[in-house]
Amino acid sequence: MTRSGLSDTIAAIATAPGSAGVGIVRVSGPDALRVADSVFRGRRAPSGTPGGRFLFGQLQDAAGDALDEGLCLIFKGPRSYTGEDVAELQTHGSPAVLARVLQATLDCGARLARPGEFTLRAYLSGRLDLAQAEAVLGLIEAQTDTARRQATLGLSGALGERVARIGQNVTRTLAAMQAMLDYPEEGVPDEDRAAPLAHAEADLQELLRSARAGQVATRGARLALIGRPNAGKSSLLNALLGYERSIVTPTPGTTRDYLEAAVELAGVPVTLVDTAGIRDTADVIEAAGVRQALSLAGAADLVLALEDGSAPREPLPADLSGARVLHVRTKADLPQAWRDPAALDVSAVTGQGLPELREAIQAALLGDAARGEAWLTTERQADAARRALGYVQAAAFLPDDLAGYELEEALRALADLTGRDVQEDVVDAVFRNFCVGK
Repeated sequence: MTRSGLSDTIAAIATAPGSAGVGIVRVSGPDALRVADSVFRGRRAPSGTPGGRFLFGQLQDAAGDALDEGLCLIFKGPRSYTGEDVAELQTHGSPAVLARVLQATLDCGARLARPGEFTLRAYLSGRLDLAQAEAVLGLIEAQTDTARRQATLGLSGALGERVARIGQNVTRTLAAMQAMLDYPEEGVPDEDRAAPLAHAEADLQELLRSARAGQVATRGARLALIGRPNAGKSSLLNALLGYERSIVTPTPGTTRDYLEAAVELAGVPVTLVDTAGIRDTADVIEAAGVRQALSLAGAADLVLALEDGSAPREPLPADLSGARVLHVRTKADLPQAWRDPAALDVSAVTGQGLPELREAIQAALLGDAARGEAWLTTERQADAARRALGYVQAAAFLPDDLAGYELEEALRALADLTGRDVQEDVVDAVFRNFCVGK
């Protein structure tokens, strides 16, 4: 996909499926304006119009039949999204109209664009680096404001700038080491090598801390609510949702299967999972629910471990040491039987403690990255950063000649992160997830 057909002129519907007030057919490539000349009729021909202008006129098919009235926006390379000549034909957003306009462009010599091909051309023309291209997909798929903000930062090149700063420190260290090897009689102060390398290591570690937050903000998180029967799991789920999703009764053991509900918490798309009460039981069905609850807790991004604060405390009969856990003391509106400063006091009835719980969930899922710069948002980016960090750390304990090799590998890993020196199959994998028209 990534290298064949790049001299073709491509076209696709660039707006979402369905009816809308406005729809767009995008055409890009060396003959984009010639195709627009054939499809669009206005006071001026698109090919004779300066870039950055728009025309009003009629859209027609190859037989000259009118399809709609609309606009033609003209962009001339390299000052366009793809770096090529681009024409965007804006019509009414009827699926029938868009399909006919698209077919008219194909009849005039364009071919149907493949998924992500417009953004691929932007990457290959140097308009975007690979991290920015991934941010385009993130912006399209953003479900929350946090995901939107990170995608916008990524698209602005903020992540590339962070990586460039790290690369500069690695390059400084490598240059100092090579100078030491080439001109040993001159001498190179140790701090000229050690300080920038330490900065690079610290910056990579900080960047990697953002990886989990970035992926959680993008794909969402699963929160498992566990506790003994009647600990208030279903009530808390309903309170966090803001509506009654789970049945609440005073009878212990009501929930025997798990129940899921989606909500946005602290800017993160979250799936809340209400599970069966954890206790020893001879009931075969309830015992299966308990095993399932523990399995769900082990697979969750975060566990809310609930204990009834109005009853004598009974520790949960489960090992949660391997999970990320927030301890919650429920029923804070009732007389309290015990207290624990490590537990969050919450009442699903009055709402007491819910804002603090939401803040604690945000801190647990996003950590310090919530206030930081652009994040790593894909596993590909995180893998490249981990490799770079490994090479930088290895260089600190090796002689200069061997350390130089490690630092060269670190620079290659950083180049992989932004896509400046990345294999074609990796580029394919990135753009495979795009929709047609973007």
